[in-house]
Amino acid sequence: MGDQNTLPFITVEDLFEHNNKRISLQIINSKVSFVRKIREKELHRPGLALSGFVEVFTYWRVQIMGNTEIGYLNTLQGEQRARAISTVLGFDLPCIIITNNNPPPNELVEIANQNGITLFSTPLSTTAVSYHLGEYLDTIFAPHTIVHGSLVDVYGVGMLIAGPSSIGKSELALDLVERGHQLIADDVVHITRVSMNVLEGAPNDVLTHHMEIRGLGIIDVRRMFGIRAIRGKKVIEIVVNLEQWDNARDYERIGVDEKTMEIMGIKVPMVELPIFPGKNITVIAEVIAMNHKLKERGEYAARDFNEHLIAKMLNKSENK
Repeated sequence: MGDQNTLPFITVEDLFEHNNKRISLQIINSKVSFVRKIREKELHRPGLALSGFVEVFTYWRVQIMGNTEIGYLNTLQGEQRARAISTVLGFDLPCIIITNNNPPPNELVEIANQNGITLFSTPLSTTAVSYHLGEYLDTIFAPHTIVHGSLVDVYGVGMLIAGPSSIGKSELALDLVERGHQLIADDVVHITRVSMNVLEGAPNDVLTHHMEIRGLGIIDVRRMFGIRAIRGKKVIEIVVNLEQWDNARDYERIGVDEKTMEIMGIKVPMVELPIFPGKNITVIAEVIAMNHKLKERGEYAARDFNEHLIAKMLNKSENK
């Protein structure tokens, strides 16, 4: 479902532009390494490398220098300090972020300029910087894919509406928005696997919260229904797969056998919803969301009904 598209890298400039306000990044020397590429989400602290042990130095990652690294450099003198810094900055580092507003030694700035490495400074602690940048890089490098459908928040449940072209996915999403639910994305849904078992959907950068309604054209949901009618992203909890009614098919009537749709290796609960003229699929979609919330609480109407029915049949059999 959709074509997986993994972003191979970001640049140091991307890192700065997306995080300079978030962690108060300031450029110490220049933008000289802004074109360098970051290819991994992990961060690195070059403490061992400063002491001369570079066999396991992951120099291609963003380097973080905190109190420990700067404090160590301040204990060194003259050529010894320059040698330690040259050992680390002799590699093609993307950039170095110095935390806690620690003033960098003059040799660090000079050698960084000579080797074309941008130095950043931030008032945040190393722990805080690692948390915020780690969260950002996790999102950037997380596996993601694109799905054609609509994603709506229905009673707090992230509902991905799927189905063949022209089946009425956008129309159902629009009807749900009109009834007070929130649109996340229409037509193109960007899905990111944010953890082993969690998928998060977001809109296309171009379409954002616009919708294409056949026969009408493009509409702006935010302007038409207000800011409360949209949201930026949502965890996908259930898939409603629309399909044309087939008289020859035997559809599920009780709901004991639960179906799933696999997206990037994660099985998401799915309801196959056959449609035909006159069927109120909007109300059914709302019921699907509410039923999902009940299941999260351990309340399974179909299972409970089935168990009650079996018990009643057994009781009648025993009384014969």
